[in-house]
Amino acid sequence: MGEVILSGLHLLAQIEVAENFDRVGGARFITGGSMLIHMFFAEIFVGFALAAPVLQAWGARTGSPRMDRLAHSMARFNVLTFSTGATFAVLFVVLLVGLYPPVTTSLFTHFFVFIALAMLSMGLALWGMYSYYYKWDRYSVLNKKRHIALGFTMGLFIWVWMVIMTGIDTFMTTGGPGAPAIGQNVASFGAAVQGIFNPMFTEMVLHRTFANLSWPAFALAGWASFMYIRAKTTEDKAFYDWTSSVGLTWGVGFLLLQPIVGFAMMYSLKSATEGGPGSGYERLTSGASSNLLVMNLIFVVVLFVLGNLAMYFGAERNPNRSDRVPIRFFALLAAVTGLYAVSPLADFPFLYMRYIMMLVMVLATLAAFVTYLRGRLRFRYGSPGGNYRIILMAAGVLAAVLALNMGLMKSNSRVPFTVYNEPGYTVEPSQPPTGFGQ
Repeated sequence: MGEVILSGLHLLAQIEVAENFDRVGGARFITGGSMLIHMFFAEIFVGFALAAPVLQAWGARTGSPRMDRLAHSMARFNVLTFSTGATFAVLFVVLLVGLYPPVTTSLFTHFFVFIALAMLSMGLALWGMYSYYYKWDRYSVLNKKRHIALGFTMGLFIWVWMVIMTGIDTFMTTGGPGAPAIGQNVASFGAAVQGIFNPMFTEMVLHRTFANLSWPAFALAGWASFMYIRAKTTEDKAFYDWTSSVGLTWGVGFLLLQPIVGFAMMYSLKSATEGGPGSGYERLTSGASSNLLVMNLIFVVVLFVLGNLAMYFGAERNPNRSDRVPIRFFALLAAVTGLYAVSPLADFPFLYMRYIMMLVMVLATLAAFVTYLRGRLRFRYGSPGGNYRIILMAAGVLAAVLALNMGLMKSNSRVPFTVYNEPGYTVEPSQPPTGFGQ
């Protein structure tokens, strides 16, 4: 009887998969979509987990109650949204096991030790998060140092989890040149370490760390700009205005590092995949995924432009408004050079002009950023302009789209492989159920 039921369920699953996956884009669409939704919440979680204890410690040092309130809001957001991100993470794993059993089994067994360490880190991060949040009222007053230490525990262990997952992810993207191929058995610790520390690992860890502090900060600034509209009291309006400035500062500050780290990451991808025809680098720069690269470059430039505009309009808070003149100049320079870098004329008058223009954009934004930071010491919060708030909300949305599209671009760089340069693990050649087992 049990065998009949299982056979019936298996047949029903095949019918459902065959009918529904064809309509919505196939197994890659469903699996990738669930992962992107998970990453949306996971990246905010990591960013807020790293930022909240830093803000609280800074607030304790300076005596600013606003920093304590913002840190508490970040911790609360993580507690409330963790289950949503975790649900899509579980769905993603179920889809991997069901649709891609060989590659999933091989990755889980090859990196068994590191996956176990990642799960341990996640458990410790959750312990730190819930302890940090639910003991806030007592510990933040009676034992502030211990409470801040709980917050740093949350941030540290979720960062360790991110680092381990990044190692496995970059192994799939580069194939881990020189590392043993994955198989059906648990690899030795040395082989697993060699796979984790592949040529793209360090650059990707830096990129994700900075990105998880940058785009959630833009999202925070956009959220604060929206909440300012709903605020009723003068105190709340001043808090949300101040929060938008903090989000803008963190967002632009870590965004400045991204083009440099991104260039290093592309260079490491070229080295790891040898950059020839069919390589991940070739696929990104001139192959099937090149449109995603161009799209993301445009998004990056627009985000730089929006960041400069937000700093320009935000400098209105300075009573004498003296900072707006230099910020306007640097913002205009950043916009012109950035747009030139992504235009069809970018290779004129010589090949490396694109990179020079991108560098000028970064340096001009840095100058505007320093000017804005100096002016913040004299800012009066509570009445931001409408243009400033609209720009920040637009920047928050764009930063989220950019972050998710970066993940989509990176994953597509290794197609048709699920693990680069290992023919035994490829994307399904046709729609499920005939595509099962790849």
